[in-house]
Amino acid sequence: MLNDEIVDEIRTIREKHAAQFNFDLRAIFEDLKKSETKHLADGHTFITPSTTYNLSGSKLQQARFSLPRRRIIP
Repeated sequence: MLNDEIVDEIRTIREKHAAQFNFDLRAIFEDLKKSETKHLADGHTFITPSTTYNLSGSKLQQARFSLPRRRIIP
C-alpha cells in the first residue's frame, strides 16, 4: 500500500489527540464538541453533510451494476 505524507500526518495528529484523553471516546467526543462550540461562537460555519446521495449515472453506480453476478449452485 502506498504511504501518503498527509494521511500519515493526520493519523499522527489523531493519535496524539486521542492519547490526551487516554483513548476514551466519550472524552474525545466532548472535546470535539467543545471545540466546535468555540469555533461557532467565533463566527466559523460548519457544513452539514448530505444524508441523501444521488448515485444515478455516477461512475460508482455504473461500476456496481457492471460487475458480473455470481450464481449460487446448490
